[in-house]
Amino acid sequence: MNAKLCQDGGCVVDGVTVPPIRPDAGQVVIEPLSDGPGWWAGAPHVHYDEEDRRFYLYYRLRRPRGHEFERGGEVHLAAGTDGVHFETIWRMLKTELSSDSIERGCLYRTPDGRWAMAFSYVDPADRRWRTDLMTSDRPDAFRAADRQPIFTAGDLGLEGVKDPFVFRRADGYRMLLSIARADGDASAQQMHEGGDVYMTGLIRSATGLAISDDGLNWQWQGEILGPPATGWDAYCTRINSVIPVGSGFVGFYDGSRDETENFEERCGVCVSEDGRSWRRLTTDGPWVAWPHATGSMRYVNALQVDDRLYYHYEAARPDGSHELRVQIEPRP
Repeated sequence: MNAKLCQDGGCVVDGVTVPPIRPDAGQVVIEPLSDGPGWWAGAPHVHYDEEDRRFYLYYRLRRPRGHEFERGGEVHLAAGTDGVHFETIWRMLKTELSSDSIERGCLYRTPDGRWAMAFSYVDPADRRWRTDLMTSDRPDAFRAADRQPIFTAGDLGLEGVKDPFVFRRADGYRMLLSIARADGDASAQQMHEGGDVYMTGLIRSATGLAISDDGLNWQWQGEILGPPATGWDAYCTRINSVIPVGSGFVGFYDGSRDETENFEERCGVCVSEDGRSWRRLTTDGPWVAWPHATGSMRYVNALQVDDRLYYHYEAARPDGSHELRVQIEPRP
């Protein structure tokens, strides 16, 4: 598999060009609830349903600490026909989970046509991130009370497991997850008393893989991309989405140098021949130089539909808030 970055910011994989995300392109899909740091709209996942020909957007709204429903206070599912304009059809609050925060989720279909949603939140039992699953006959009828565990951090011997991204192949389903593994001998109280171990600097944030035949029962496979010893992404390498290109896959991951850049990660690009072993292309710096505030441009969800490639992502605005944007390109 031959892959390299281009001078214009894109990359070429087996002769196929994947276009870059450009700050001067695209448009706003969801705005934050207010201005300034801590007000965010983002963490998107977009599913395109072939049966009803609609886009479904899962996203998170956040408020700064000290406000009602602070942190990941609520998540929405919205539907639309063009990948740009959406109307909310479902909403869940963190209070329904007795949780400190809800984060990214992922919508998909099971083989029998039912809807499934994998999502992550802080477990009230131990304040570690976990990932659960809900199923429904309709995308607007999920019930928090019906959730079932997929993975808890304790089950996997980790300090957190969150931000699922599910994609389907001929041999079944694959789920990529952000995992937190301890880096040192800190106590559980030191790591989890604040309810977000990713902010502590006591872990390293990597990407893990799970597989399933039916999209319901998942088998843990382990870590597939971890942060390097040094560099701009030495604390976090979280793959948010993948697309098939050439003979393999291109992945878009969030990177950060240390815990001070948690919440303000930047995007990198990686490639894989089999979806299990990944190689970073962006070893010298982020893929995109975002010009506003902290330079954060993260949670890239790449989706190929018909002859188009949709990049939905979260990006910093000049005032420090984050907005959810989309850029539409010809399909590679």
